[in-house]
Amino acid sequence: MSFPSDILLPGDSAPFFTQASPVNPRFVFDTTAGRYIVLGFFGSASLPHAREALKLLEEERALFDDDKVCFFGVTVDPSDRDEGRVRESVPGIRFFWDFDLSVSRLYKAALAPGSYRPLWYVIDPNLRVRAVVPMRDEDGGRHAVAEILRSLPAVDHAPGLQVSAPVLLISNVFEPEFCRHLIELYERGGGTESGVMKQIDGRTVGVMDFSHKRRSDYMIEDLDLQRRIQARIARRVKPEIKKVHQFDVTRMERYLVGCYDSETGGHFRPHRDNTTAGTAHRRFAVSINLNDAFEGGEVSFPEYGSRGYKMPAGGAVVFSCSLLHAVSKVTAGRRFAFLPFLYDDAAAAIRHKNLHLLGTNDALNAPREAAG
Repeated sequence: MSFPSDILLPGDSAPFFTQASPVNPRFVFDTTAGRYIVLGFFGSASLPHAREALKLLEEERALFDDDKVCFFGVTVDPSDRDEGRVRESVPGIRFFWDFDLSVSRLYKAALAPGSYRPLWYVIDPNLRVRAVVPMRDEDGGRHAVAEILRSLPAVDHAPGLQVSAPVLLISNVFEPEFCRHLIELYERGGGTESGVMKQIDGRTVGVMDFSHKRRSDYMIEDLDLQRRIQARIARRVKPEIKKVHQFDVTRMERYLVGCYDSETGGHFRPHRDNTTAGTAHRRFAVSINLNDAFEGGEVSFPEYGSRGYKMPAGGAVVFSCSLLHAVSKVTAGRRFAFLPFLYDDAAAAIRHKNLHLLGTNDALNAPREAAG
């Protein structure tokens, strides 16, 4: 089957977007990575091809479980919302209100004004197009899509073999006694519930959302201790980043001991660390476990499979801030971790330029050198 040259093709990256849905006025599409996604650009549920296409949701309901596969229908017709012609059914079935055509244009469904090309896209867990099926035929393309979905490999084998996340695993970044010292500081100083950084009206502000994140933080203010931390990062983390990524770390943001507590359901749902103006400078995240006597609390990277990473005490998981990642709920005990961000002088210029966009001047710690 051939497609016009202006359409997205298998192997292409699926564009990221934020659009309104029935339950969220700003649904961030790329946070759904980690499963196969069916995007159905049907235009309006009132049209014959759309009615045929959407029969897939009833005929193959069991396929849409949110674990392996989920569906997002894209309507550009406000009547679908106002007259209740489409309804979400969780798990697995959701819709976008694309009344401004912004998503349809990204995915080449909306062409010239007044022209719409109904399409199915099947997208892999790493947000790359796997298949494209036209809707304009007698069954709306649903039988072809159903056949594709039934033949999909397991999520962890989506490329055809076992996948692993592009992360660095570094042991012995902090010594056992140093880990204990940082935990003791948290215990003495107490932690404060922390929020998430969001872009609101052009500014980066902290927002509390316990459904998205539950963690308490202690900020290290002692300059001598900060220098001791810098030295360990410079000697044990910086060389690995240089070797693998050819990136020279010169700066570090945040001297933060975080605690994910099982009593409060500590967790952090999928997110990226550099999606606002106030966080755009961040290049690498470092997650150093200070203890390992807990259950759950694993760091995972949904775009690259379901595996979770739990380093022994003193060990670090280091990864690009643009990777989607999550922390699973701590189910027993407490997970303590040191959680800085690393960047370079060029990124520092970006940070300085965007400081005026922070909701408060203390939303981020002042930058410090990570290595001399």
